[in-house]
Amino acid sequence: MTDINDPGVRELLAAPNHAVISTLNPDGSILSTVVWVDVADGLLAVNSAVGRRWPTNLERDPRVTLTVVDQQNPYRYAEVRGLAAGTDQGALEHIHALAHKYTGRDFAGLAPGDRRRKYVITPQRIRYVS
Repeated sequence: MTDINDPGVRELLAAPNHAVISTLNPDGSILSTVVWVDVADGLLAVNSAVGRRWPTNLERDPRVTLTVVDQQNPYRYAEVRGLAAGTDQGALEHIHALAHKYTGRDFAGLAPGDRRRKYVITPQRIRYVS
């Protein structure tokens, strides 16, 4: 079974490839959103402002699917299904680290009063397609 240490999966996650995070809305429908992703302490990590729909969904139901797509070849991707746990600890530093990975500079989208939340995803199943 593929895991996060598979060389292809690691390569996808190390590059600034965007991911699509899918969560469950209260009515059972699926919400999919493009996000930045990295690996923190051997687990996937994403970040958002508190109050947005997908993090609110995760607070209610931690089941998540994250698909990381190779920007050079969209038919090469990794799909990760698992459980997400949110924390405020280190969330601001994390969004700046993600911004550096994707844009080369600190995160410029912070609004006054924004509270960031970092979500760490524990994979239950990983599928890699090359």
